[in-house]
Amino acid sequence: MTNAKSPSVPALSGEQSLNRYLAEIRKFPVLTAEQEYMLAKRYQEHGDPDAAAQLVTSHLRLVAKIAMGYRGYGLPIADLISEGNVGLMQGVKKFEPDRGFRLATYAMWWIKASIQEYILRSWSLVKMGTTAAQKKLFFNLRRLKKNLDAYEEADLHPDDVAKIATDLGVPEQEVINMNRRMMMGGDGSLNTPMRSGEEGSGEWQDWLADDRPLQDEAVAEAEESQMRHEMLAEAMESLNERERHILIERRLTDKPQTLEELSQTYDVSRERIRQIEVRAFEKLQKAMQRIAGERLLPGIA
Repeated sequence: MTNAKSPSVPALSGEQSLNRYLAEIRKFPVLTAEQEYMLAKRYQEHGDPDAAAQLVTSHLRLVAKIAMGYRGYGLPIADLISEGNVGLMQGVKKFEPDRGFRLATYAMWWIKASIQEYILRSWSLVKMGTTAAQKKLFFNLRRLKKNLDAYEEADLHPDDVAKIATDLGVPEQEVINMNRRMMMGGDGSLNTPMRSGEEGSGEWQDWLADDRPLQDEAVAEAEESQMRHEMLAEAMESLNERERHILIERRLTDKPQTLEELSQTYDVSRERIRQIEVRAFEKLQKAMQRIAGERLLPGIA
C-alpha cells in the first residue's frame, strides 16, 4: 500500500510495551459510515496516503481484538498483531467502497488470513505438508473441542473424533494426528506468566482486549452474519432437493434427524443417507468458497 509505514501508525516493537500500544490505538476515532466511504473513495481514486492512514488507524483496535483470539497458539501477541496489521493494510488497499459493506467486514477476512498464515509458518509441526484440509482442521479443532467439552490433555474420545471429522469433512486419523500435534505445541494458559522483555510482566489475562464491544467490530459482525446468511442461501442452490433436505435435517436444525429416520423417509440404507450428507456438505463448502472469492476476495486465489 502507498505509504504503508505512515508515522501516524503506532509502532509495535520490543521498545514499546503491548499495553502502551493498546492504549495508543484506542485514541484513534471510529469512523462513521459516511467518513469511511469518503476516505475510501479518496484513496481508491487518488491514492491519497493520508486517507489510507486514517482508514488503517481507525481499525487497529479491530486487529488487536482479532489477534487476541489467536493467543493460544504460543506465539508473541505483538507478532500476531503486526501480522494482522499487514492484512489490514492489504484489505484497505483492495477495498471497494461502492460494494455496499463496511471496511471492517471486508478487512476482517484479510486480517484473519494474514494471522493464520503467520501461525502456520511458525508451527513447524503443522507447516510440514500442510494441506487445505489440515489448515481448516488446525484452526477449527479448538473450537469444536470446546463445543464438545473435550478439554482433557489426552487423545480425544472416538465419538468426539468421529463428530469433528464429519463436521469438517476430514478423515478421523487426521483429527487424531492434529490433536496430538497441537497438544505437543501447547495451549497457553491465561494465568501463564509472560516472558519478560517482550510484552512486559504479568499474566496473559492482563493483556486481553477490552471486553466492551467496539463499534466497528459490532457493525462488522452484524454485516458478516448477514453476508454469511446470504452466501449460505446462495450456496444451497448448488444442491439438489434431496441433498438440500438431508443436509438441513442433519446439520442445520435444532433437533437433527437420525440417519435411521431419514433412511425410512427415502427408503434407502442409513449408509446411503450418510454418503449423501457428506457429499452434500462437501458441495456446499466448495460453493461457499467460490462465492466468498467472488464477493469478498476477488484479489485472492
